[in-house]
Amino acid sequence: METRMIKFILTGLFAGILFTVNAQQNDASGQQRSFAAKEAVDYAMSHAVQVKNALLDIKIQEQTNKGITAMALPQIKGDVSLTDYLSLATQLIPAEFTGGTPGTYIPIKFGTKYNGTYGANLQQIIFDGQVFVGLQARKASIKNVELAADVTKEQIKANVLKVYYQLVVAKRQIGTINANIATYEKLLHDTKEIYKNGFAEKLDVDKVQVQLSNLETQKLKAQNQIDAGKEGLKFLMNIPQKDDLILTDTLSDEELKSGILDEDYKYEDRKEYQQLETQIELGRFNIKRYQLSKIPTLSFSANVNQNAQRNKFNFFKGSEPWYTNSFISFSLSIPLFDGGTRNSNIQTARLNLMKMNNQLDQLKSSIDNDVYQSRINMKSAVLTMDLQKKNIDLAQNVYNSTKLKYEQGVGSNQEINQAQTDLITAQNNYYSSLYDAIIAKIDYLQAAGRL
Repeated sequence: METRMIKFILTGLFAGILFTVNAQQNDASGQQRSFAAKEAVDYAMSHAVQVKNALLDIKIQEQTNKGITAMALPQIKGDVSLTDYLSLATQLIPAEFTGGTPGTYIPIKFGTKYNGTYGANLQQIIFDGQVFVGLQARKASIKNVELAADVTKEQIKANVLKVYYQLVVAKRQIGTINANIATYEKLLHDTKEIYKNGFAEKLDVDKVQVQLSNLETQKLKAQNQIDAGKEGLKFLMNIPQKDDLILTDTLSDEELKSGILDEDYKYEDRKEYQQLETQIELGRFNIKRYQLSKIPTLSFSANVNQNAQRNKFNFFKGSEPWYTNSFISFSLSIPLFDGGTRNSNIQTARLNLMKMNNQLDQLKSSIDNDVYQSRINMKSAVLTMDLQKKNIDLAQNVYNSTKLKYEQGVGSNQEINQAQTDLITAQNNYYSSLYDAIIAKIDYLQAAGRL
């Protein structure tokens, strides 16, 4: 029993549950929350921090795509400038221009004290290969982060279901322990009565009392571990620790065994496979981006300005004119030599694409292995569970027969203690196999992409 409960807690740790509780943080004002298994999963899909961040990644990529789109749209900006020349620049002109001595210069100052300019400038990319590829890759980029979010959701779902159903089974196990305690309490009472009548030894009473104490201790440990498991589940679902968590679903052996004989599966059903395919598509875009960087880029610009020169600050009075200048231009940028940088980038992108294709082949093999292994584990766990359930029935029959003999005075206390011990062992083995079957089925559904 203790070994299985330890395994239960370790599975919680595997699910990413690291939980530390300070008793002083408990608040009696916490809510009572009831969840069926599907409701627990749905709640985690809306509140788990990992899922929230994955959804934010989608929004971040959407904004990144808008930035890429913006690069292909016209860029318009306005400019306003006002210059006050505190001291006009001095220029030297040849003195002979004014009849002076050749070879000498006359210092003069040109311009006005105030210069004002306002205008607008338009820039438009007509063709840029890298921007063009970026526009093509927007859909694949969004799909990549969406699939990453789906992978995160699937893992959260698997973890929630594993812990949820383990707690459901643990609750059943507590019920069995309670039944065993009730049985031993009656046995202790009967043994004491037999001892009073001189047909049993004090040692027989003590043995039953020890077994009863062991069961009560076992129940206490199991309940504490279940409580810790609930706290871990609340952490995984992002529920306040002060709230009380109630699990409403049950789990029968028949439900657990359903849907395990389907032999068909597709690689494309796995979100990880879909994501890697999308990353390969992005890798191809990356190669194309570097290839198109060798092609000339063409851009268009237009500019219109109004400017004025004043010796007095009277720009807003309209008494003197503003002068207009404007232009349009086309710019063709031709890459000639970059020292081999572009070729290096292209080869690096191709090698990375080869790696991703290798990873896709490896993922196929991994999915095959996951499905086969989980199917074997599932079938083995179900078979073991059925055998252990039969063992419980056999052990119960042995115990009933031994107890009857004991009550009739033809059996020994040692025999009934052994029969009860065998029954408890069979029960613990059954719950152990039930725990294994839960994990195996969830792993199988996840491996086949059907969770």
